[in-house]
Amino acid sequence: MAEPWKNRACRLGHFLLLLFVFLLPGVVSSTDYDYTFTLPPGQRECFYQEVKKETNFEVEYQVIDGGDLDVTFVLRSPKGVPLVTELRKSEGIHSIDAKEDGDYMFCFDNTFSRISEKMIFFDVLLDADTENEDDDWMDFVSPEEELDIKLEDMKDSMDRVKEHLSKSRQIQNVLRVFESKDRSTQEHNFERVNFWSVIQLIIMIVTALLQVYTVRHLFDDKKKVRT
Repeated sequence: MAEPWKNRACRLGHFLLLLFVFLLPGVVSSTDYDYTFTLPPGQRECFYQEVKKETNFEVEYQVIDGGDLDVTFVLRSPKGVPLVTELRKSEGIHSIDAKEDGDYMFCFDNTFSRISEKMIFFDVLLDADTENEDDDWMDFVSPEEELDIKLEDMKDSMDRVKEHLSKSRQIQNVLRVFESKDRSTQEHNFERVNFWSVIQLIIMIVTALLQVYTVRHLFDDKKKVRT
């Protein structure tokens, strides 16, 4: 009785190995990177991302510091057709399905500001459609070797894990940006409070000195008494 169980265990290991080999490219097919840079006043900065057809392309940006926390964002196709245009926004997230291969351009425009530089964070997520590729492993498994294991369910579970991992990383990046933005706002508020506190202190001291001088001047008898 032990021999059939050994054969079943061997075949099970073989199936799991096939499942790992063919699903691993789908798990790592997502590309996610983020970047933080400083945009000088009156300048425009553009970035290019090569995207394959039928790939989901997502760009998220946020102005962390500088001025009114606003920037103009433009996303163009490889042919130069504007896909997204936002004027003087502090943050935004855009997801498109690429209709053609090529370099997609997205630009951050600060030409409307002549004084304030902007610190900008953006995150790019590429998620290729590997649904058809992930199904190729089914061709290597015969029905009698499935051993009542729902391999399709396992594939769906791994796809969900892949999606959740990508979303978790993106959320963590956004949370770090929020933290940096809040810290920058607090530091600016702290500087403003200190500045106006010093101004008010100086005004109070000058006012007190003027009051003392005025009171002494009122009671000061400058007439000389002759004897």
